[in-house]
Parts: sequence; structure tokens; C-alpha cells
Amino acid sequence: MLVVFGLGNPGTKYEGTRHNVGVETLLKMAAYYQVSLKRRCFSSFSSATIGDEVKLVFPLTYMNESGKVVPKTVNEGDEVIVISDQMDLPCGKIRLKKGGSSAGHNGLKSMLSFLPNNFTRMYIGVGRPKEGVSVPDHVLSKFSEEDRALVDKAEEKAASILESLIKGEESFAILQGQANSWSAI
Repeated sequence: MLVVFGLGNPGTKYEGTRHNVGVETLLKMAAYYQVSLKRRCFSSFSSATIGDEVKLVFPLTYMNESGKVVPKTVNEGDEVIVISDQMDLPCGKIRLKKGGSSAGHNGLKSMLSFLPNNFTRMYIGVGRPKEGVSVPDHVLSKFSEEDRALVDKAEEKAASILESLIKGEESFAILQGQANSWSAI
């Protein structure tokens, strides 16, 4: 099974923030497949299954503890994709890659504590904080109108590329090239 995680923070307080672009992209994928993520009683995640092949998962543990849901959602032999925000990319850019470090991203650090580092990552650019703005304040802030428009396009493109990957329409290398060269700017 392919398990696709969309990282973010639960609750209306965090909707539309930079840290939630991972789950926003996951929800766009769910809409494409006409499924709704649902939470079972007392579970720490919401999820939807697409056939017998794909599971979409939104950890409800807050970003820094995202990995805690891995033992409940990933089985041995499952392939994993994690969608998250990335400050080192400007708004309107995306990156697809396999493996790597957390690059200082606390959600990815948490995932890495439960998974080997060879899982696939889809990054959505959220830009660096302006001078005088802390990283936590930046990632928990909402986008300007201009940046929101760029990020919306990037989320749509990322979801489209991931859907192509799931369907096996193109090789990983071709889709990686499409993702990494694409820009909404």
C-alpha cells in the first residue's frame, strides 16, 4: 500500500497557515478521488482509503509529533510519501525527492524517528521569514493574498503530480523533473 501523509496542524486556528500546506495538498488529492478524510473515535489521525492501494493520512497530533501516527498507519512494506511545507523554497515552487534529512523541519524530524529516511517527500514552498520574524511565527502565519495565490497553484500542481505518481502514469524521474522545474511565479 502507498501511504500519503499531509503534514499540518489540526484545528481552525491553523487553517490557511504556511505549516498547513501539506494537509491542504492532501485534501486536494482527496477531492480529486472524491473521498473524505474521516477520524475514527479516539484516533490521532484522519484518513481515507482509495481502493486497496492508497491511504491518505492527516496526523492530528500537531506538526512536531506527526510521526507518532506512523505505527498506526504504516505496515511493513508500505511505500510512504510525506507532503510538507518548505521554507527554503519560495512560494509557488515545489520539490519532489526521495530520501534526505529533516532539513530542520520538526514534522519531518518526527516522521524520521518512526520511518527510514528513504521515503518520498513533496515540498511546497512557503518562503523564508522576513527580517525580525521568528521561524515559528512565520510558519504559523497566513499568507499574503499574492503568496496565497502562488501557493494555491503549487498545491494543485503538487496534487496533480502525486496523482500521476499514484496512477503510475510516468516514472518517478520524469515526475520529479516536472515538479522540480515547475513554478507558479
